[in-house]
Amino acid sequence: MPLNTTSKLNFYTGVLNENDAETIDGGLLEDRTHLKTADETKLKLHWMWIFLFSVLHISALYGIWLMITSAKLYTILFAYFLYAVSMIGITAGVHRLWSHRSYKAKFPLRIILMIFSTIAYQRSIWRWTRDHRIHHKFTETDSDPHNSTRGFFFSHMGWLLTKKHQDVLAKEKLIDLSDLQADSVVMFQRKYYNILMPIFCYALPLFIPIYFWDESIANSWFIAVHLRHAVSLHSTFLINSAAHAWGNKPYDKNLNPAENVGVSVVAFGEGWHNYHHTFPWDYKAAELGNYRFNFATAFIDFFAKIGWAYDLKTVSPEIIRKRAQRTGDGTHNLF
Repeated sequence: MPLNTTSKLNFYTGVLNENDAETIDGGLLEDRTHLKTADETKLKLHWMWIFLFSVLHISALYGIWLMITSAKLYTILFAYFLYAVSMIGITAGVHRLWSHRSYKAKFPLRIILMIFSTIAYQRSIWRWTRDHRIHHKFTETDSDPHNSTRGFFFSHMGWLLTKKHQDVLAKEKLIDLSDLQADSVVMFQRKYYNILMPIFCYALPLFIPIYFWDESIANSWFIAVHLRHAVSLHSTFLINSAAHAWGNKPYDKNLNPAENVGVSVVAFGEGWHNYHHTFPWDYKAAELGNYRFNFATAFIDFFAKIGWAYDLKTVSPEIIRKRAQRTGDGTHNLF
């Protein structure tokens, strides 16, 4: 049974799926910006993750030095390749496919995206999707895992270095993950993640350069593994921080997320964030007529042409126009 408006107001502050929308242009009936604040709860530090992130970043800095001074070109190109597939695994896979169900993928493509997301090591598809669905339903509140009203650093990576707010823990129980339970690929990765992640994120990236082009252990470890991992993490983190802080808001000026070209470049198309939070079910995560700074869309469209991706969800130009006129900041090109 659908929730009435009052119940919805009590339960969430943002739209996740088309069924959550209350207006014909994909929005909510009431202004809920007054709910988007952070309380003064002092979050407890997560010392294990602070230590692990410190090691990762020190290793990545050393990796930059090795990349400049001694690494082989093949190793640098291989590191970029791993960065690219990591970002595709997160953007086209965990984000657009599994978190938002903005398109459907056949079994072989789901296997590819599962492997790519495992290379990225941003936690399992199950955990990533759960946190992201909470983020959209309760955006910019204490129920949002990376609530941007707590500041840039918190939304960027501080949320991973602190214990979860009690509201986040409570809302985790309200999120529907039944579609993930029905996906054998997701459940396989969840069950064997502690085996799969070390193999795909660490072991293979380490040994491939050593075996195939006689790279040194140090160069392979600090560049292809740690530097690549750190860069892909921060590229994803910028979606939660920079894209929630800077840019135009042509679709909904009441939302914190904005259109940020720089984030789109490094995150393969995830920086058109005002559009994405306005219409989160669109598989393109943007209103683009081409693949400019949106490589994830090109990836999905390629597999749609060969039949591995299908039922791609989009938003009609008329709905976009109406929403921009109703809630936009006036920067849309229709004005």
